Amino acid sequence: MAQMIFNPGQFTAPKAKPLPIILLLDTSGSMNTVTNPEDVRRTGRRGVDDGCTVEYVENGIARIDVLNKAVKKMVRTFAQYERNETEFLVAIITFGEDTRLVLPPSPASDVRFTNLEANGNTPLGEGLSIAKKLIEDKNQIPSRSYRPLIILVSDGEPDEGWQTPFDDFTQNGRSAKCDRMALAIGNDANRTMLSKFIEGTGHDVFEAENAEEITNFFKFATMSVVTRTLSSNPDIVPKDAEVKEPPRLARKPGKPEPIGTEQAASNKQESPASHDDDDDDDDDGYFFVRKK
Repeated sequence: MAQMIFNPGQFTAPKAKPLPIILLLDTSGSMNTVTNPEDVRRTGRRGVDDGCTVEYVENGIARIDVLNKAVKKMVRTFAQYERNETEFLVAIITFGEDTRLVLPPSPASDVRFTNLEANGNTPLGEGLSIAKKLIEDKNQIPSRSYRPLIILVSDGEPDEGWQTPFDDFTQNGRSAKCDRMALAIGNDANRTMLSKFIEGTGHDVFEAENAEEITNFFKFATMSVVTRTLSSNPDIVPKDAEVKEPPRLARKPGKPEPIGTEQAASNKQESPASHDDDDDDDDDGYFFVRKK
């Protein structure tokens, strides 16, 4: 009787199927706004940042600081959940003073995240154009990939010229078929634009007013992706209600915005200056806010 000799070299493990996650992150100057106004020390120094008049403070934790920490934890969690059959492919695009592809699509386990800095305006259109080019490139996002997820985070009004690349991204080609999530940070985020961005996905626009809510959104987005990979068909996106601990939903566009305590103060490092409590005639609450 003939015998079959087992040769391990004839067998190879199946290649992991990628699930792309593309982060489109607002790194404009307003992302330096503090999230802990009750803990800061006022300097009395003022300037203009991202088109707003701001007061520089010390000991503040800025939105960009919280964003960096949340993204870092997201990537680390993806790396922990990678399996032989699934690979989390993470890409990061920033739009601000430096609009670029910060991290090309990379396995989460290979990513060494470097903190982002916030400066400049809000050139969303440029960021969307970069994201569009990336998604349409099958060498970057292979055809065999699971349905990609695009996460858009913004805290302000986009610069002029964003509508055309926005429509192209959401209506044409492979990018229009991606799952999309959106986070509005603070009262100045354009919720109408963000609502159109996630239109047809089944998601709502999420909002964050403080560090905890920014962190909770990224936890939610992370678990949504992980839930997909643990299901029988990772191309099917779970409903928001099926994911544990979803963050607070955004107010619907057009409704009045409540007055919050988080205002346009920056924690940029400046030389300490004496503060005169009598020089607060044009302050609105605890912090100096933009002048019209």
